[in-house]
Amino acid sequence: MALIVFAQFTQAQNNILNQVVNSVTGGGGLSNDQIIKGLKEALNVGTNNSTASASKLDGFYKNPKIKIPFPPQAKNMEKQLRGIGMGKEVDKFTKTLNRAAEDAAKKAAPIFVDAITKMTINDGLQILNGGNDAATNYLKGASGAALKAAFLPVVKASLEKVQITKYWAPLTKTYNKLPLSNKVNTDLNDYVTQRATEGLFKLIAQEELKIRTDPQARINDILKQVFGR
Repeated sequence: MALIVFAQFTQAQNNILNQVVNSVTGGGGLSNDQIIKGLKEALNVGTNNSTASASKLDGFYKNPKIKIPFPPQAKNMEKQLRGIGMGKEVDKFTKTLNRAAEDAAKKAAPIFVDAITKMTINDGLQILNGGNDAATNYLKGASGAALKAAFLPVVKASLEKVQITKYWAPLTKTYNKLPLSNKVNTDLNDYVTQRATEGLFKLIAQEELKIRTDPQARINDILKQVFGR
């Protein structure tokens, strides 16, 4: 009995997906498999482009949309340090944070591949019915935790490699000695990991929007078939 119910549920999902597909494609006859293949391909293209962009030199540092700034909770610290002539040291420190994020982004590809491979018909329904960032939101839910877990040790190693304490310790030491300053003790590993994952998903959302709205971004037949109707 349970198998019959499951089979009926699966068939119901297929029927709903077919209805959505027909409304999206104008009855163009694309199968469920073709639609799911197209959605997976869109995610593959988007994640490949995003990770390549983020992991290159200055991928974070020179992209104002994802550049990791001086820790916001220490914003007053940055202002006062610049005010006493330590702007150069602050800039060097900020660059090292972004270098760590660029290193971490190199670990993202296999995590995204795993999440994309596991996409179900139900996932496809939600993406088709969702907004212009629905596929990106699927990835966040499917891979966000794994991405942070993979990024954290890389960020930590990268910050150690560039001897981040060489930049951070003098800054905090100087600032904490200033009159009336609130003591700063930011966890840089968590901060960079969080901002790195957020930045990567911002890039993926941009890629998804391009595929949905720009015919030039549909670089193969399956993307043209699914998103061009």
